Amino acid sequence: MRVHVVSDVHGNTTDLARAGDGADALICLGDLVLFLDYADHSRGIFPDLFGVDNADRIVELRTARRFEEAREFGRSLWAGIGLDRDTAILGAVRKQYSELFPAFPTPTYATYGNVDVPALWPEYARPGTTVLDGERIELDGLVFGFVGGGLRSPMRTPFEISDEEYAAKVEALGAVDVLCSHIPPEVPELTYDTVARRFERGSPALLDAIHRTRPRYSLFGHVHQPLARRMRIGATECVNVGHFAATGRPWALEW
Repeated sequence: MRVHVVSDVHGNTTDLARAGDGADALICLGDLVLFLDYADHSRGIFPDLFGVDNADRIVELRTARRFEEAREFGRSLWAGIGLDRDTAILGAVRKQYSELFPAFPTPTYATYGNVDVPALWPEYARPGTTVLDGERIELDGLVFGFVGGGLRSPMRTPFEISDEEYAAKVEALGAVDVLCSHIPPEVPELTYDTVARRFERGSPALLDAIHRTRPRYSLFGHVHQPLARRMRIGATECVNVGHFAATGRPWALEW
């Protein structure tokens, strides 16, 4: 059997429509929404609302880890356009989901990323797309467990949850052959982004599960330019499946 795995789609509908070619199934590890493209500041919800110059500025502040200044700058922009923030963002997210979900092949097994809005997924997930979070499935003899979302961070993205809530979802999976998550286990080489020059949040609960249950694979995304894309922890091969928005290429698992 051959499964293709993608993460961090961030609005790349064109390549997503081809991501399942040659595979028996597609697995998506989240972050469908594109709020702001750090490589091209003209793309995403933020520049659509506020323009490229303001996108340049907020990227500059966030990259410098001046998160409170970035939030204050954002608040001033929202006040200036006179739109309700939540309403405007949800409308833009709905537009992206209306284009992205139809691009999923059948079957697709998907979980949420930290920038996704889980409450909207039931409206857009079509037959053939199974959404999983804290749940497991079996594919041709292998058990796959899925954990969606991210941990709380200074970025304050839409689907960040507490360490305790995240750990409970990991615990609910039990032993699996393939541990699928949006964020990586908490290992410095896997959580450090070499372009953003900062550590992203990784999960201690995932790392503990890897040590305890020894899955064959731990698959994840979230860190777009990691220091290490692949490493072994005991019996487990840990793989960052790649920044699909930039590469357009899925990672393949065959057995």
